[in-house]
Amino acid sequence: MQYKKEALLLMLFAVLLALTQRYSYSRTKDHLQKMYACWNDHLEEPHLSTWFDPKKRPDVIATTGWLAPVLWEGTYNREVLEQYYKRLNITIGLAVFATGNFSKEPLRRFIKSADKYFMVGYNVIFYILADSMYNLPYFELGPLRTLKTWRLFEEEMCQDCNLRNMNNMHSKIIQCIQYEVNFLFVMAVNQTFKNNFGVETLGKSVAQLHAWWYFKKPRDFPYERRTKSAAFIPFEKGDFYYHRAIVGGTPLNVLNLIEQYIKGITDDSTNKLVSTFESHLNKYFFINKPARVLSPEYNWDPRFKTPPEIKHIKIAWKP
Repeated sequence: MQYKKEALLLMLFAVLLALTQRYSYSRTKDHLQKMYACWNDHLEEPHLSTWFDPKKRPDVIATTGWLAPVLWEGTYNREVLEQYYKRLNITIGLAVFATGNFSKEPLRRFIKSADKYFMVGYNVIFYILADSMYNLPYFELGPLRTLKTWRLFEEEMCQDCNLRNMNNMHSKIIQCIQYEVNFLFVMAVNQTFKNNFGVETLGKSVAQLHAWWYFKKPRDFPYERRTKSAAFIPFEKGDFYYHRAIVGGTPLNVLNLIEQYIKGITDDSTNKLVSTFESHLNKYFFINKPARVLSPEYNWDPRFKTPPEIKHIKIAWKP
């Protein structure tokens, strides 16, 4: 009898704990939504026409079908945006994962190049999420730069790498990042900044065009074509093929993307399907159109012959 009472109490405690966590998360996200609604009320971004001119690059697609800018060298006036953002004293976050069989050198190269070229003159917080703190290199950062490191939880090590990473990022945005930055970028570690990556890239949601597929037609894109998958995009549909290397926006929008990915991959798993992060990323942006689209200049694979459209490479990608 006593055992049954203890078991019942434990079950009741577990239910109350789950409800409390869910309520706490709901309140936290509500706070995040209200905070950014309030912030955006004061954030009247300069009109697109004052800093962006797609006519200067008639050789490329410089405006999407939903009228978002596709950023190419020559299309934007960064000085106009600098005058605006400088007075707001904004902080930008840049998160990167050091997981699996990573070596110190790619991470050191990524952070060192980002310190030099990423959002120069602005407050920046670098977030490193790592399997282990012992294998991280030493970093010397410039002014206005802060570095934070977090260790991934041991109990999550058995998960799919991307799912584990996104679960951790979801948790960190809720617990910490939302209070520290106005904009957040999540980037892959195997890339190196080559030129200034500036405030022209800031927006509510930011997507990176995949250099491998930019010159292809939508019917050729490697979208998820299985109808039972949550990432399914029909043939002849789609706008662009987006790269997982760079995702950005406000913390709230990055959080929404992550939640949709986690839900999608969980649904696929229930249906005994294995799907990729990039497939779900493309499905997300197919439904939720990005406010900023970064051209392949912002992430170019140097193994390819550089076409005349690529004028100024911001980041070099190394698969």
